[in-house]
Amino acid sequence: MTESTPPPLPAVETQPPVVDTDRAADAERPTAGSGPPLADPEAPPAETASPTYSCNGCGARVEYAPGTTVLRCPYCQHEQALIPVARTIHEHAFTELAHKPRTAVAAHVMRCEHCGATSDSDALATRCQFCGSPLVAATDATVQIPPEGVLPFEVDRAGVRTALRGWVTSRWFAPKSFRKISEAESLAGTYVPHWTYDADTTSDYTGQRGEHYWVTETYTVAVNGQTETRTRQVQHTNWYPASGTVSRSFDDVMVRATAHVADEHQDKLEPWPLAQAVAYQPEYLAGYAALRYDVEPESGLDTAKARMAPVIEQDCRMDIGGDEQRVQSISTTYANVTYKLMLLPVWVVCYLFAGRTYQVLVNGRTAEVIGQRPYSKWKIAIAVLLAIAVVAAIIVLVALNYHH
Repeated sequence: MTESTPPPLPAVETQPPVVDTDRAADAERPTAGSGPPLADPEAPPAETASPTYSCNGCGARVEYAPGTTVLRCPYCQHEQALIPVARTIHEHAFTELAHKPRTAVAAHVMRCEHCGATSDSDALATRCQFCGSPLVAATDATVQIPPEGVLPFEVDRAGVRTALRGWVTSRWFAPKSFRKISEAESLAGTYVPHWTYDADTTSDYTGQRGEHYWVTETYTVAVNGQTETRTRQVQHTNWYPASGTVSRSFDDVMVRATAHVADEHQDKLEPWPLAQAVAYQPEYLAGYAALRYDVEPESGLDTAKARMAPVIEQDCRMDIGGDEQRVQSISTTYANVTYKLMLLPVWVVCYLFAGRTYQVLVNGRTAEVIGQRPYSKWKIAIAVLLAIAVVAAIIVLVALNYHH
């Protein structure tokens, strides 16, 4: 895969994101300028893990401002420059996975006692972003492979609320209170881990090529009591053995690295503009949580191969040619397999309605909204009654016209 230097993020005015839901529980603010300095932009991720960044103006904890290259204080609005690291995003050889160093990503590892989601964060958030249950510190957490790249948040909290309002107004049969979801206090910015894989594949196949030909057939029909003979063209197929070899290079086959986000929801947040990703540096996590991966890279590669399989089969069919194809066997070898861990931005909203928690996800780059929603039984019942009334009215009108 060709390496490229990530483009700088445009500076736009945004509202600061809030992930720590219990600021009152934080320790007293340090004096101005007493916090640790920003990480050395040349340092690798393994040496910049577990950061907490303090405001140079008031000493409070600063947060990454979506869509910018600054860290912003949520209290005094003071901004500190985030200098992108002079490093490109690298693919790592899968054969060297066993020697890949592991490290901590943020200051704290928090685990949900209800759904089991585990996140890295520099803030001690009190509630799980996925189900709203209490979080506890995970004292048994192990170090993991550090992210290679990150797609920083570009949509801020105000943008998320705007997207949510547009989404809920288009949900038919939703309860009236559902419209309050845009003001949900559980709105949390989370980086969701994904593995991406590259591979050069060579596939030997066997199958059959079908070629159509047409035969004229005669048949009889009864017309006005008379028998007529007619002809028609009928399609038949000749099948011939086929075999061959096809090759394809796959780039950035993406596999979700966590089971805590449903496939059908995560897939609908795509496409992700991976070309806009930047080399990972922990400053982008300031004020956010990063969900830890629970799908190991070996399992992720199996999933990636399963996603490559339909593409390879289609290549085999195109190579067979003809009018129809039958693929009987495919044997694929994989070369130059590489991987990397990417963090993708997702706003997570947990909404409690009638004793059930609903999860809504918002793409942190495109503001695409996808998720669960409740239904109003009363609205559905009224709609059904109206439909029945309309159908009954139409039947009556047709009957009246018929009798006249």
